[in-house]
Amino acid sequence: MSDLPNCPQCQSSYTYEDGSMLICPECAHEWALGQEAVHDDALIVKDANGNLLNDGDSISIIKDLKVKGSSSTLKIGTKVKNIRLIDGDHNIDCKIDGFGAMKLKSEFVKKI
Repeated sequence: MSDLPNCPQCQSSYTYEDGSMLICPECAHEWALGQEAVHDDALIVKDANGNLLNDGDSISIIKDLKVKGSSSTLKIGTKVKNIRLIDGDHNIDCKIDGFGAMKLKSEFVKKI
């Protein structure tokens, strides 16, 4: 028997190796072999350039974005202040001046 670490999510001792990943059969949590336990509460969001985004940051839109359900578009260079990071496909929640509340994907923004 090898000395595999316990699952960082549920502390199960029944973890097993699958290639370079470790898997917990009880909670289905997967993590990289040799990776330190990272709390799932920490949401990591990066912009189009790979910069780490945090709550309260200011961003700029890097391409024109069509808004579903509206005839208007968000133009390149639009600045957005005080963003909030959320979990999901559109991982930035913000208010855009002159437009209103909006959810954006981090791949279409850059940090200012």
